[in-house]
Amino acid sequence: MSDRAREVVRLNIEALEALERSIDVSLARACDIIMGRPGYVVVTGMGKSGHIGNKIAATLASTGTSAFFVHPGEMSHGDLGMLRPDVTLLAISNSGESRELRDPLLYCQRNDIPVIGLTQRASSFLGRHSAVCLTMPSVAEACPNGLAPTTSTLMTLALGDALAMVLMDRRGFTAMDFGLHHPGGSLGMSLQSVREWMGDNAAAPAAVSPDAGFSEVVSAVTEGRKGAVAVIEGNGRLAGIVTDGDIRRAFQRDISGLHARDIMSTHPITVSPEARMSDVVDLLTANKIANLFVVEDERPVAIVHIAELMQAGYVS
Repeated sequence: MSDRAREVVRLNIEALEALERSIDVSLARACDIIMGRPGYVVVTGMGKSGHIGNKIAATLASTGTSAFFVHPGEMSHGDLGMLRPDVTLLAISNSGESRELRDPLLYCQRNDIPVIGLTQRASSFLGRHSAVCLTMPSVAEACPNGLAPTTSTLMTLALGDALAMVLMDRRGFTAMDFGLHHPGGSLGMSLQSVREWMGDNAAAPAAVSPDAGFSEVVSAVTEGRKGAVAVIEGNGRLAGIVTDGDIRRAFQRDISGLHARDIMSTHPITVSPEARMSDVVDLLTANKIANLFVVEDERPVAIVHIAELMQAGYVS
């Protein structure tokens, strides 16, 4: 059984290597068509090609190319109306002869809507009706009967990813753009800005003046419930930070005459509201600290504690 599993993986690897060798200017021409059209990309395909098409459409949409999947059977029953004059159709069929694709392909031909075909057979109905045909190499399926789509679907997925990534590069789609398309989940959370994390009602961090006595500092840290307090000058600028650790270390001295300035760290690690939350997590973990201040115009506007990031899912 293990040998058979390894054989399937090997066949998939060989298929991807053959696909890599086959890529030519057709992919660039496909990108030119999509980039030159104001409308979205409609992706369609039947059966396993449809499942792969769904994923390709999702990848395109999340990386800067507006796209969605439409089942070819539904197109023949009214959804051809989704093929506006300004769209591009990306049609997928390994054989290129899926009968469900004929209606949308003929519709596109009548209405001058460009089709990008993705198939193993350039001479097929799909290939002949495509403005650009992305032709995959003819390789054996990993299925012992040569029937179940395996290597062919893998190549289709890889070629769709290649198309999406080239378009992403050409659009100059940045990590920040990516974050705007992925507000949910750990990925979106890490790309979120600190300002977005703060929201509209961010509470200012607990603060004391440099002249605050030791008991006042302890009270401020306790009431702030973030394990630290900001030490700020009379003009509101951040002068330092006093943490739980600073207070514990202070007990090794005579605390009767101590003030905030005597126990504070004068160079606290800070971030701006425009930093990404992934940067905040990196700073906290790299410096082995539990909290840091968000500073705007040299004034602390919020405090971030690693415990709340862990609770919210920013830190796994």
